[in-house]
Amino acid sequence: MKSPFKPIWKPHALATPHAEQIALRIKDKVVATTQLADVPAGTEGRVLLANGFNWQRYRILFNNGIELGDLDARHIAPIGRAAKRIAKTESRA
Repeated sequence: MKSPFKPIWKPHALATPHAEQIALRIKDKVVATTQLADVPAGTEGRVLLANGFNWQRYRILFNNGIELGDLDARHIAPIGRAAKRIAKTESRA
């Protein structure tokens, strides 16, 4: 039986995205932009883990119950408040 509790990890202080990567935070909402294993394109989800120093990648729990790791801007895009926050940050730069 699957545990209903999902662990949440604190990101490392040095794990910041490069200019061409997306800067997501834990609990940010995202959408799959491509067909993934058991996750159709357009499926929404939440960030569970932000990981990596040189390559920022994310573990996502999708709304269909599938959890996938090692996803980046090639696979997911921010939506909702996360997209607004990222757009605001990019407009400042």
